[in-house]
Amino acid sequence: MQLTIAAANALAVRTLTRHRISERHARLVAEHLVDAAMCGHEFSSMARLLAIVEALQKRPPPAEIRVVHETANSALIDGGDNIGYAVSITAIDKAIEICGKSGVAIVGANNTWFSGRLAYYVERAARQGYVAMHTTNTTALVAPFGSIDRVMGTNPFAIAFPCEDDDPVIIDIGTSATSWGDVVLSAAKREAIPAGVAVDAGGRPTVDPNEALAGAFLPWGGRRGSGLSMVSQLLGILAGSPVVVDGIGNYGLFFMVMDPALLMPDGQFKSRVSEFRATVHATRPADGVSGVRIPGEGSLLKRRQAQAAGVIEVDDRVYSQILELSA
Repeated sequence: MQLTIAAANALAVRTLTRHRISERHARLVAEHLVDAAMCGHEFSSMARLLAIVEALQKRPPPAEIRVVHETANSALIDGGDNIGYAVSITAIDKAIEICGKSGVAIVGANNTWFSGRLAYYVERAARQGYVAMHTTNTTALVAPFGSIDRVMGTNPFAIAFPCEDDDPVIIDIGTSATSWGDVVLSAAKREAIPAGVAVDAGGRPTVDPNEALAGAFLPWGGRRGSGLSMVSQLLGILAGSPVVVDGIGNYGLFFMVMDPALLMPDGQFKSRVSEFRATVHATRPADGVSGVRIPGEGSLLKRRQAQAAGVIEVDDRVYSQILELSA
């Protein structure tokens, strides 16, 4: 079904505040979920409310988000067991603030959970002219290459580059063959997951989302994807998470933001990024490909279309469950 953007935001805020998230944080989460829907990412949009509420029902009230250590070019944030959507906004805004003064910023955040699409945060910095990188480790769901035991999180990675007179170039990838959100959404919709992305508790390949949640996801890209996942895991540890994250909580969020003027006079880098984008677009497409584009551009196009239409799509079954939670 379709919901207007305003109605979707209101429904998300009502659901979250009903389950003890402050209105300020609820609005931050709602804006993120609705933006994900506009960008065409169903698993990280309104459907995520179902998992958020389930997690909230098992948690005590959170403490305040606070900066526990800060230098001229870094900060460490204690998330107070608040939802990661709110903690991540605090962290990226702190990184932008520090970067504006020193030219580079490294910010870590911990004691938090669920942070949504990483592209959302790095885009926030890139639109202010900065290069931004962000990664986080998450609940242990992914087996290292060659193993069937859960050790790593789905551990996404995102980086954004400012561009002259255009949207930033944003690369946002997961390091697992599937995402937790996709599998949970498949379970909610009673649909199978793709073959080759997960194993059950006994290490056997499965397309059953519930068996995958009880077993392990596989790394994306074999050894290489597994190695990149380990990088995210270690940077999350640097931000203050445990070595292996059991359950939903204690994620480690790592942010790095830099002013490209440190290496190239102001404005030149954005012009070069724009030139690179045009170069990619001008390459000859392979057979069956209508045109070559940079990863992430499809999401930005869908967002513009949704904003123009003023509506988002929500699965009927998911919508019914959200209504029950918001009552």
